[in-house]
Parts: sequence; structure tokens; C-alpha cells
Amino acid sequence: MKNYTITVNGNVYDVVVEEGASTGAPAAPRAPKAPAAPKAAAPVAAPKAAGAAGGVRIEAGAAGKVFKVEASVGQAVKAGDAVVILEAMKMEIPVVAPQDGTVASIDVSVGDAVEAGALLATMN
Repeated sequence: MKNYTITVNGNVYDVVVEEGASTGAPAAPRAPKAPAAPKAAAPVAAPKAAGAAGGVRIEAGAAGKVFKVEASVGQAVKAGDAVVILEAMKMEIPVVAPQDGTVASIDVSVGDAVEAGALLATMN
């Protein structure tokens, strides 16, 4: 594993990247999410406890605005399927399912502003 510190728009993120994984592409998007959550944990703590319906959390990897909700509650998704699309700096950023499962809750609406680490949806 390698640790990196990345600054984006004045926000500092500590990123851990694993090397040698056979599925390197899916591991890279998940790595920034885990370190970002503790930084945003205080403002998002109450909604996490109130809205969590499934055991697998889908969180925002970066701050942005909810551009589109691709999945619906009860929909079966596979690892890598887009669940929510965020817009940040005129770019559309898909937030994908980390594993195969069923969407248990969608905790945001189109137009919502979210911080890095914010709970977007849950899965079972």
C-alpha cells in the first residue's frame, strides 16, 4: 500500500492505494472514499444513522451536487453499476455499487449538495 496526500480545491484528502490487486480499476475509486469519510464524519453522522437501510454503504467520493439517480430501491445491481451520478466542476462522476446486491435505500435527491463521504445509498 502507498499513502498519498491530494489537495483538490483546497480540500486535503489522504488516499491509500493498494498495489498488485488483480482488479485494480475498481479498487482505485474505493480507496479515496474511506479516508474522506472521517473528515466529513461530524456533519454527516446524524443522517447516516437515520437513513441506513442496508448493510453496504455507498458514499460520495467527492463533494458535488446530485446530478442523476440511476438506480431505484429494490433494483438488483452488479459491482461497478452506477447508482448515483454527481456533478462537480462541470464533470459527471458516477458513484458505483461496490459489490453485487440490491439497492436498499436512496438517501439523496437530484439537486442535493453533498460533501465527500456523505451517504448516498445503501445496499444489501
